[in-house]
Amino acid sequence: MTLPSLAIACLIVVTFSYAALCAASPFGNCRKCRGFGYQLKKDRRGRLRPGKTCRRCHGDRKRIRIGRHLFNVAARLHRDGTR
Repeated sequence: MTLPSLAIACLIVVTFSYAALCAASPFGNCRKCRGFGYQLKKDRRGRLRPGKTCRRCHGDRKRIRIGRHLFNVAARLHRDGTR
């Protein structure tokens, strides 16, 4: 197998793996709060305490994956175009 065909095969495998991940688990943890729903802060003694609610996920702890968002946009466009 030549190097370009091996690279293309690896790219196809990675793409299908990500598509399967988006189909099986469309939501991932929020990248800003790491799935806690709020920012952690330390008190004077150094213990971790919950801070403000995360502004990115609004405390929901989850975000929609990019691949799933693209699939939803394509499905919505197809559904609206065939009506």
